[in-house]
Amino acid sequence: MELKDYQQKVINNLEEYLEYVQEYKDLGKAFNQYWEDKIGPYNPLDRTGMEPYKNNVPNAAHVCVKVPTAGGKTFIAINALHSIFSAYDSSKPKAIIWLVPWSNLLQQTVDALSNSDHPYRQKLNSLFNNRVEVYQKEDLLQGSNFNPSVVNDQLSIIVMSFASLRAKNKDDRKVFQENGQLASFVSHYKNSEHLLEDVDDTALINVLRSLNPVLVVDESHNAESDLSVDMLKNLNPSFILDLTATPKQNSNIVSLVPAIELKKEHMVKLPVIVYNSHDKSEVINNALHLQNKLERLAIQQEKEGGKYIRPIVLFQAQPKTKDDNTTFEKLKEQLLQIGIPESHIKIKTANIDELKGVDLMSRDCEVRYIITINALKEGWDCPFAYILASLADRSSAVDVEQILGRVLRQPYVQKHKTFHLNVSYVLTASIKFNETLQTIVKGLQESGFSDKDYRKIDRMSEEVKEVEKSKPLDNFLFPEQEKEEENETIDKNKITYQPITSVDIIEESVSNPVIEEIETLAEEENRRLEEEVKKQENQPDDETIFVEMEDKVKRYAVKASNKEYLDKIQFPQFFIEVTANDIFGTEEELLNHESLLKDFKLSTQDSNIDFDRVSSDLYKVDLEEKKKDEYTPSFAKIEESILKDPIAEYILAKPKDGQISDITHQLLQQIGNMYPIPDQEIKIYIDRILNSMNNEQLADILVRKYSYALKIKDKIRQLADTYAELKFMDLIKSKRIYTKSNWQLKEMIVPGRTGSSIGNSLYEYEGEMNGFEEKVIMELGTASNIVFWHRNLERGKGFYINGFKSNHYPDFILFTKSGKTILVETKGDHLDNEDSAAKCRLGNEWEKQAGSNFAYFMIFDKKEVDGAYTLDKAKELIGRM
Repeated sequence: MELKDYQQKVINNLEEYLEYVQEYKDLGKAFNQYWEDKIGPYNPLDRTGMEPYKNNVPNAAHVCVKVPTAGGKTFIAINALHSIFSAYDSSKPKAIIWLVPWSNLLQQTVDALSNSDHPYRQKLNSLFNNRVEVYQKEDLLQGSNFNPSVVNDQLSIIVMSFASLRAKNKDDRKVFQENGQLASFVSHYKNSEHLLEDVDDTALINVLRSLNPVLVVDESHNAESDLSVDMLKNLNPSFILDLTATPKQNSNIVSLVPAIELKKEHMVKLPVIVYNSHDKSEVINNALHLQNKLERLAIQQEKEGGKYIRPIVLFQAQPKTKDDNTTFEKLKEQLLQIGIPESHIKIKTANIDELKGVDLMSRDCEVRYIITINALKEGWDCPFAYILASLADRSSAVDVEQILGRVLRQPYVQKHKTFHLNVSYVLTASIKFNETLQTIVKGLQESGFSDKDYRKIDRMSEEVKEVEKSKPLDNFLFPEQEKEEENETIDKNKITYQPITSVDIIEESVSNPVIEEIETLAEEENRRLEEEVKKQENQPDDETIFVEMEDKVKRYAVKASNKEYLDKIQFPQFFIEVTANDIFGTEEELLNHESLLKDFKLSTQDSNIDFDRVSSDLYKVDLEEKKKDEYTPSFAKIEESILKDPIAEYILAKPKDGQISDITHQLLQQIGNMYPIPDQEIKIYIDRILNSMNNEQLADILVRKYSYALKIKDKIRQLADTYAELKFMDLIKSKRIYTKSNWQLKEMIVPGRTGSSIGNSLYEYEGEMNGFEEKVIMELGTASNIVFWHRNLERGKGFYINGFKSNHYPDFILFTKSGKTILVETKGDHLDNEDSAAKCRLGNEWEKQAGSNFAYFMIFDKKEVDGAYTLDKAKELIGRM
């Protein structure tokens, strides 16, 4: 199981923030600068920009990832752990406390992380060399396979509920009590500063505090109270990762996933189609017909090669008495009278749980109808749940907020052939339909979605609504009439649904105009959303995030005098001819590094690397107490940290094969993802390098593994770039790579930090520039033959030349009065290196392929470099264009 594109972006964002921490050596400054570079500085007056870092738990880096319901938060967190531990001092034990708000979610998490056949556990094993142990609180209290040597040698994940750390009952208080089973940890305490006052040294809470654990807080919006924050502080964490669809005000968000990303990856059934009927008898009738329609389509789809789906209706009842059973049993009884088999119906309330032990996804399961109120909250998921049918009184606004998220998860995370199975449905009968819609919006928001993600049909006339609104007075005067109405849940005359015994019959026996109406709206809205998804695919990487952040993002518009040029300039990028999957020959796709490295075999490449000049002047993040309870990141030199690493001694005691295996894994962790080069290829390559080393050299790697990893990574990049460039030039020569118009300037930009105001700019404000860049654009951009200049933005926001190097974003775009578009890349004279030379070769090849209206200049100040220009020479040449 691999990360989806949007999930990988979350990991990239987290790693980017950790790089800022390394650079600024201050958690708050790093966070503030991270967002300032993306969307500009925070302005408290208009609330643009990201609010400054909140130091909620003073002894920990505390960040939040916003991911909508069904977005794969757990899998993101598993991959994030690898990024966090790669950035932090490796001499610390890899201890994680995974906090969940409810008991059902606790067991679900433990099962997924423990089961060796589950993709989550398989990913953990892959990232942490199969040294992973999952514990619950009871395991720790008994000291079951939990001691200092075990903890130092593995990734220890301790899954606990919020409640178990709040010491409200006798069992929970055991965490704070003396525990002889954990006495072995006491001699390994570095000092006594972590010990809680009046709590025994051997208490589990003090052992956990000594480990400076990383906390993963699932559904973290449930952990915002003062009591919950104190709970987090009590654990003495080094890092806290919050996971939620709805971050609270005091969250430090480092990454957020827009809802459309989940639709793009077929994770959710959106949009939600909302249909308001005349009464609840119609709601039930429509729900039965719609379920029948969906199941027939699912059966047909499976016959044509699709996967098994059995659509389920959630009937949301609204009890009027304290005795829930009467309402639920009555509804069940009336469904049985219609002819629904009893095996198709289950009740799930706070007091009745007929779903316990039932696998709703199993082909053997017959359940098609679940009766509930709000018992199906977070932590309960069934992708087969398609229809939420509310049976609230007509006079009530229907409150679906709590359980709407339960019908949003898409079965099998794939697009289904019939559009009906790609959306979800809410059926209601409410005279307060607008209020009902607000609870639907709130339910969507609670799941990380928005009011753009539903469409409605209201079939209750305004006259009926007015009559219904007058009923409370009638019921007050004639209470026996109200009682009569209460007793009749279903008007059998309005039920046209006839259960079909044979599921093989595909045509529906009774046509239903309501279902046809719902079907038409579902088709229209599904098509609309798919078009929106397609449009988003051509947006810059960050644009969907900026849309999600709305008014926090500071945008700058193109100057009115320059607007006419936006559509006139179409920027060429490289495309590659690829073999099509059908008989019609060839297709084309935007060139990327992956295309050029498709046949690259790292394992067979040159493995000679000069390690004689390995530098140890590298640092890793640690947390150091400056004042009482105030921590900032400290950065100890790596070799000083590693020399004390007990794992190093453990590895060196092994035979050479075992040493090579373990050191290979450690280097792989430091090198990280080098997509598209497979990890297995990198592993074989490192193995070849290590096999040529003696015992002394292997020991030196453990002292300076970060430096060795950097050397190996640089060598791999060099080999890959050389191969990619040769392949690129061959494909250019054979006309299989060519340029094609593919990018244009936008009406608005988000530069983050803005630069000096220099005349002739394309936008109201341009992005930040260094001293030499300002000098260049003052000389070139304000010349008499230039219409405008623009500071090209990086990190997915601006234009890039795609080729044999990673995407090259030139510094400036100039447009001349003669209609020429010029790309300018500036380099200080000290930056004459191989990276600059490769960019220069790529830029010049782009100019050659793009045509006579495009030019590329790499500009040094005074230094003459092959293929590039001095500033004076560039000014002379551009002045003639």
